[in-house]
Amino acid sequence: MQLRPLGATGLKVSRLGLGTMTWGRATDEHDARDQLIAFVEAGGTLIDSASGYADGGAERMIGSLLGDVVARDDVVLATKAGIARHRGRREINASRGHLLRSLDTSLARLGTDHVDLWQVHVWDDTVPIEETLGALDTALSTGRAAYVGISNYTGWQTAQAATWQRAVPGRATLASTQVQYSLLAREVEYDVLPACAALGLGVLAWSPLAGGALTGKYRGGTPADSRGAQRDFTGRIESYLDARGRGIIESVARAAEGLDWHPLQVALAWVRDRPGVTAPILGARNAAQLRLGLATDGLVLPPEIVAALDDVSA
Repeated sequence: MQLRPLGATGLKVSRLGLGTMTWGRATDEHDARDQLIAFVEAGGTLIDSASGYADGGAERMIGSLLGDVVARDDVVLATKAGIARHRGRREINASRGHLLRSLDTSLARLGTDHVDLWQVHVWDDTVPIEETLGALDTALSTGRAAYVGISNYTGWQTAQAATWQRAVPGRATLASTQVQYSLLAREVEYDVLPACAALGLGVLAWSPLAGGALTGKYRGGTPADSRGAQRDFTGRIESYLDARGRGIIESVARAAEGLDWHPLQVALAWVRDRPGVTAPILGARNAAQLRLGLATDGLVLPPEIVAALDDVSA
């Protein structure tokens, strides 16, 4: 698999990342092992997680597989901090103390002394930005992270954070941002992607398949075993299935039929090759789904198909 530089840094990552949001929850250790084996055999290196995924279960599962399935130094290990559950409720906390405690906990779960990329999971209005970013400086200077980034920041938040870090020598320059980006969610093109291009940030795209909507699985209804049938995801999936969304999904399906591809591959290749994108992050419930996405590596969408999808999803 082709490697790409992460923004204006020397870190190179596979142009498809392995997402682990379902690990420790919908994906058990057996399926996780099969996914990781398939991913590294295909040349994948970027493994993305977060301290809040399955309340730490995803990181623990990765830690149990590192050194067994793949050597630690052969992967680019990325995780995030800032979203957690407290007494059963989702909480955002990007304070310096919480972030650094979360990082130390992540390292213990992962069984490593450092991560290759540590990201602030979300903007926190209650914490001064200089405090949040100061945690990134500490992580880098203490060797607990090799590179740092942000996630789910708007365009102005991205520009402010990146500029603040570049303003004084010695601060941790931001390597990347991770944002939602797909044919059904192109809002980042307005301001986030231009900010990243101007300030040298790589872009990691989460939910490149729009929660599976772009695979066509919901064209005839909601399968009982799908993510859209889960209470936590029902509203999100339904938001994609309005008249505009269904038109985009049908266009992807027609393109796939004409190319003899799977719709998943059409949607994934479109995101992968967008200007500024370093890698889409692909999460799968099992290895069969992941292999379908991995098979996209040798595929390139014809320019006329790209233009048609750009037009219908604009």
